[in-house]
Amino acid sequence: MVSDTAAEKISPLPPLAPTPQASAFSRGALLAYLLLIVYASLYPFSGWQSMGLPLQTYLLAGFPRYWTGFDVAINILGYIPLGILTVYALHPKIRGAIAIVLAMLFGIVLSGSMEATQTLLANRVASNLDFFTNSLGALIGGVIGSVSSHLVLERSRLRYYRQRWFSAQASRGLIIFALWPLAQIYPQSYLFGNGQMLPILSDWLSMLLEMPIDLGSLLRNGVQLSVEQYWMAEAIITALSMSGALLALLCMLRDKAPRVVLLLALLVAALAVKTLSTALFFTPENAFTWITPGAQGGVLLGLGLLTGFAFLPSSTQRRCAVGLLIAALIVINVAPTNPYFVATLETWVQGKFLNFNGAAQFLSLLWTVAALWFLLHASHRVKRK
Repeated sequence: MVSDTAAEKISPLPPLAPTPQASAFSRGALLAYLLLIVYASLYPFSGWQSMGLPLQTYLLAGFPRYWTGFDVAINILGYIPLGILTVYALHPKIRGAIAIVLAMLFGIVLSGSMEATQTLLANRVASNLDFFTNSLGALIGGVIGSVSSHLVLERSRLRYYRQRWFSAQASRGLIIFALWPLAQIYPQSYLFGNGQMLPILSDWLSMLLEMPIDLGSLLRNGVQLSVEQYWMAEAIITALSMSGALLALLCMLRDKAPRVVLLLALLVAALAVKTLSTALFFTPENAFTWITPGAQGGVLLGLGLLTGFAFLPSSTQRRCAVGLLIAALIVINVAPTNPYFVATLETWVQGKFLNFNGAAQFLSLLWTVAALWFLLHASHRVKRK
């Protein structure tokens, strides 16, 4: 007979499968989507007033008299990603039926809170139909997430490329920079002009103090720009924002990643989204109105800046990306709004897409802040391997 020790040498035990790890990407994506829902549900954050009724009154009211299949579909679809991401965020500690139930409960609490808060907004209508359809969307998303979590989080081909091309702690950054093309959906004064916060802050201060306040005019001190200066301002904003975003992505890439392809793919995606959203918000004939002399010059200048920074060490690239994005944030808030853009914006009818437009504005306002948070976070400053 062969001894136990000899048998082990002849037939070694197979290596243990790696223990499934929690997905930081999923948890970050869930937080981002949660903020999107909150902003979209309460957009445009004006007309707050109390009707003197309990906030839960809408639950006991009858179904709305006027509703469409479009409204129902949008409400369900809007909460399906929430349910999916909730299950993914709980994986692998909580799985199966319990994860589905928690996803549904999360959707119920969130939707109920948003509908209750909408009773305080004059231009929003709290609806029990919205509440039920949102909750149904979270339940459907929970089921989808439970069925797909093992494949997506443990055996996905995307996970393989994530580990091969990107640094170990790039998960949060991947969420942020995947959202950069979507941040171009909301109409902006200048190409890649994300982060124009002063008009929003001016409106809030005006309501709070009950007097007109324009922070942008105070900073500009009455300075007016010529047509050529507007083009120059757009070129500077476009170049700074574009090169800063692409350079930040470059900081996350390993040396073995196809860096040129990934950078160009992100840029092309952003320009494609900009074109499509312009066509949808206005008319197909205006799809390429964003291609101004300033935008063209800014793209070329941005590519030149990116080419020069690409040969620097990754730590220096990160610092340069921070500087470029901060400079872009300052210029976009100091520069006056293009009068041609204001005239175009007057033709924009938001209609049924009020929630969607609120989410798009949220991305446009806060994307640069989120990118700076990632670049300045100590745990994300890792060298490429």
